[in-house]
Amino acid sequence: MPASESTSFLPDWPRAGQPVLHSGLIKAEPEDFQVWELPTGLPDGEGEHLWVKVRKRDWNTPPVASMLARWAGVPIRDVSYAGLKDRQAVTEQWFSIQLAGKDDPSLPAALKPGVEILEMKRHSRKLRRGALRGNRFEIIVRECAGETGLVDSAVERIRREGVPNYFGEQRFGRQGANIPRALEMLTGKRRIRDRNQRSLLLSAARSLVFNDLLSARISEGIWCTPVVGDLMMLDGSHSLFPVDVVDQALLDRATSGEVHPTGILPGKSGKLETHDDAAALEEAVLADHEKLVAGLVKQKVKAARRALRVFPAELQHEWLTGDRLRLGFTLPAGSYATAVLRELIGGMPS
Repeated sequence: MPASESTSFLPDWPRAGQPVLHSGLIKAEPEDFQVWELPTGLPDGEGEHLWVKVRKRDWNTPPVASMLARWAGVPIRDVSYAGLKDRQAVTEQWFSIQLAGKDDPSLPAALKPGVEILEMKRHSRKLRRGALRGNRFEIIVRECAGETGLVDSAVERIRREGVPNYFGEQRFGRQGANIPRALEMLTGKRRIRDRNQRSLLLSAARSLVFNDLLSARISEGIWCTPVVGDLMMLDGSHSLFPVDVVDQALLDRATSGEVHPTGILPGKSGKLETHDDAAALEEAVLADHEKLVAGLVKQKVKAARRALRVFPAELQHEWLTGDRLRLGFTLPAGSYATAVLRELIGGMPS
């Protein structure tokens, strides 16, 4: 897809820095965008759940889950996976199939063109949603144009400062269409019976509010800097602590990437409320989305916090022949590769 492609319902959220490439082409071929899932644990060889490692090319995750259900002769509800993966890509991920009292099905050469089983092993537990340490990405950007000589310094800046932890455009549906659909659902103008569709729309609504808050803090120059009233998150965990005083020790911890300011994923707040300066920023953004937020509270969605910044680990880059740039990095579960790419390439949506 061209990096300059725009969407109808998504704003062009600001970047932390100035992109050094004004254009580039990603996903020209599925092999240009490769993803390896990093699960929190691996099967131990015993149990009623068959874990299956799959490599897929140009397939979404749910259709592959359906293929595995048919292959194993079980209902789709007995097939689980940790997370959704890009379609226009080559990805490897695990699925689990509940096979209580059943033998393993015979290993097929391929389920369908582009879908291959790499490994099978039993385990005592099913694979649960979100059971991921993260994902490893290997991406080729073609037709790079711009200040190519500054890519080295731009990558070093990302390595040193991290990137805004925006939700990617795929979170919002094609051309951002899930945003108006979510508003219609949350204001009672549209009734969605399908549970998965409801979940997608609720996620889109919360992600929009988060991205807008992150955008506001970038515009204020404090997207990775703590302010009084913030809830800070320890890197690599979901542990939170409040900020009553911003001292040099806290600033140093934030600069080093040990802790990050967080933003709201709205819902019933519980004990996740900010105060003082941080609360003023959040309340202004929440007020802009009053109907969405009220609908989320009415739906009894639990509020959560998400780090405003993410550091791509093991960040590597190299120029290939011509104008092709290869990037490799690892992100924690829930973070998007486009958050890294858009800091290098202008015109790319979130």
